[in-house]
Amino acid sequence: MNELFVFDTNSLISAFLIEGTTTAAAMDRAVILAKLAFSNGTTDELVEVLFRKKFDKYFLNDEEKWNAIQRISSNAVFFSPDESITACRDPKDNKFLELAVAANASCIITGDKDLLVFNPFRGIPILNGVDFMNNF
Repeated sequence: MNELFVFDTNSLISAFLIEGTTTAAAMDRAVILAKLAFSNGTTDELVEVLFRKKFDKYFLNDEEKWNAIQRISSNAVFFSPDESITACRDPKDNKFLELAVAANASCIITGDKDLLVFNPFRGIPILNGVDFMNNF
């Protein structure tokens, strides 16, 4: 199967931390159906956010955080987007559009309204967890 899915950082963190949520179910389904697409920018942001002190209460130690990242990375394909996109109101979100375009992703999964407003972006659906579960 050649499908690739892009999850924004908040959706990944939510899927890591809160079992039984729609986002966690969407992550599980995405991993079963296909591969996840990452770039250096999206990976760097995931690591930076996951290692914020406020998430320490969800993990016993830093090793658990690295294990979570490794579990996701083991089902990932990495891309180096070469197109700069400046469409988002929040410039930090452009990296997900850039990645989705570079990967020719099947969709972006996010709860971020700044990204959802673009659904679809260059033919790539941008879906929240519920819509992803209903469509994939």
